[in-house]
Amino acid sequence: MPVLSRFYGIVIRMYFQQAEHNPPHVHALYGEDMAAVEIKTGVILEGYLPPKALALVREWIGLNRDDLLQMWQMQKFRPLPPLA
Repeated sequence: MPVLSRFYGIVIRMYFQQAEHNPPHVHALYGEDMAAVEIKTGVILEGYLPPKALALVREWIGLNRDDLLQMWQMQKFRPLPPLA
């Protein structure tokens, strides 16, 4: 699973098997916690993140939503800038 970005101890990854993993989402890992977060809505599909980490992930998704959705469709990985 390629790493798209790292910031504040959070690692963002994406699977590239669209047919098996809808709706479009990213996997956010923070310490021992992991959550699959839908790109379009920011809703946790599975797992858990502490509230502060989830807020950072949602902010990052909001800044990169178009790029993330394009990567999901094209199945082409590229790193994205971290949250600053």
